[in-house]
Amino acid sequence: MQELASDHQEVEWQFDASDLGSISRWLDGRDSGKEPSVKAGGTQEISDTYYDTDDWRLYRAGYALRIRHKKGAGTEATMKFLVSAEKSGVKRRREISEPLGTPDLKNLSKDSGPVGERLHYLAGPKALRSMFEVETRRSTYILGFDGKNAGELVLDETSIPAEDGSEPVRFGRVEVEVEPEAFSSFEPFVEELRRGCNLSAATNSKYRAGLIARKLEPMGLPDLGPTEVNASLPVGEVAFAVLRGQFRVFLAHEGGTRLGEDPEELHDMRVAGRRMRAAMRIFAETLPKQIRELEDELRWVTRKLGDVRDLDVQLERLGTWISEAAPEDREPLASLGAVLEERREKARSHMLQALNSRRYARFVEAFSELLKRGPSRRSKAAKRPILEAGPDLIRQRYRRVRKIGDEITPDSPPEDYHTLRKRGKRLRYALEFLSTVYGKPAENLIKALKNLQDVLGDHQDAVVAAGYLRELGVKREGSRKLPTEAVFVMGGIARRYQEQAEELREQFPEVYDKIKGKRWKKLKKAMEGE
Repeated sequence: MQELASDHQEVEWQFDASDLGSISRWLDGRDSGKEPSVKAGGTQEISDTYYDTDDWRLYRAGYALRIRHKKGAGTEATMKFLVSAEKSGVKRRREISEPLGTPDLKNLSKDSGPVGERLHYLAGPKALRSMFEVETRRSTYILGFDGKNAGELVLDETSIPAEDGSEPVRFGRVEVEVEPEAFSSFEPFVEELRRGCNLSAATNSKYRAGLIARKLEPMGLPDLGPTEVNASLPVGEVAFAVLRGQFRVFLAHEGGTRLGEDPEELHDMRVAGRRMRAAMRIFAETLPKQIRELEDELRWVTRKLGDVRDLDVQLERLGTWISEAAPEDREPLASLGAVLEERREKARSHMLQALNSRRYARFVEAFSELLKRGPSRRSKAAKRPILEAGPDLIRQRYRRVRKIGDEITPDSPPEDYHTLRKRGKRLRYALEFLSTVYGKPAENLIKALKNLQDVLGDHQDAVVAAGYLRELGVKREGSRKLPTEAVFVMGGIARRYQEQAEELREQFPEVYDKIKGKRWKKLKKAMEGE
């Protein structure tokens, strides 16, 4: 019978076993009156083929793709989240599966099923390549509680062809899979099995065993060079260390951003991109021309990320509005969700096109190579000690913050508050990049700047939200127009945001004063070596 598509949490114990026959005899000889009941099932021949792109996009996103063919039972595609074994051989991981009409993979990424959809997001236009095959003869036992099937135990005789054509890698495996809610009920039985058959936790998954057998080394995040910042370095090395660290974060969240299941993945990728742009500006005089020229490419991709992130924030905000609204106002507000979701889908489509483009691939390749190369040996500016160059980098940005911040009043336009927010963020980034150089004084000022950023950020969000609600109330979205009731409710919410902005302006003087005075004086002393 063909399996249905599924997306669930897999919970199973995995043990290595050199003698599966002895385990069969132990199971057959177990007291039939004990729970769980153990009933022998059939034996099946299973052929698994594992795939990835040539740049290991699935692996880097934390997934393995397996196409399984069961003799007489059809073909199935599965994506498993890669995890390490937990205590006592337990593994908990997400498993996403869908049946395939044919073993041919050409149309899988175009499929709308749960595996095909994720494959489309992760691999993009990249072709899949077969990495290795795993052949298994499986004997199944049905486990029951209270007369109902509650899990299964399998004995696997597995064979993986070796990379050099020599004898295949062979091993035995015992796996016990149960529903997550039944885990505690099965623990005593699994412990009894482990002790009775002298089993030990599996040392490698079949996926890892296949990589070893075929001598494949997955491509993780690239090693671009050192990322540590300390007071002994020249400013050029500091600049490159900062950029390398942020670029690793940027790339580490690309897979999660492509999948789109956790908004924080995209947020973290975008923030890393913004920090990289800030570093390019802060250390501009010490960086090679080729790196500075790539800022436009980085700006392009972070804007694509930002378009989606902004709509994620708006949808989250809408959820808050609905939960806090009067019961009669919730349905009109829900109609706004359809408009936002439509916008987000368009923005996400454009973002994926950018991430799948040759332009993005060229940027990643060029930036990686430049970071590996390091600072120019001929640059005098790059050779300055960070203890000599650092104070200038920080003072310059501090003066820019004070220049506009000291002039702000409750009557200042929102644009002034927003400009101060951006300048404060650049100062905070500079301090964070050099926090290991200046220690506690830098950390204290960073903390004060974060508090200021929170107030200014909430103020900007309130101003933008009020304006956005007014714009949505009068603008038709394609063929979609909001109901009059929704527009009326949104008007009330917009007024509340205006009031919130006014309250935040009242808080501003107190949090702004915290970045002046003793915090700045202590940092100045640290920068002066006192």
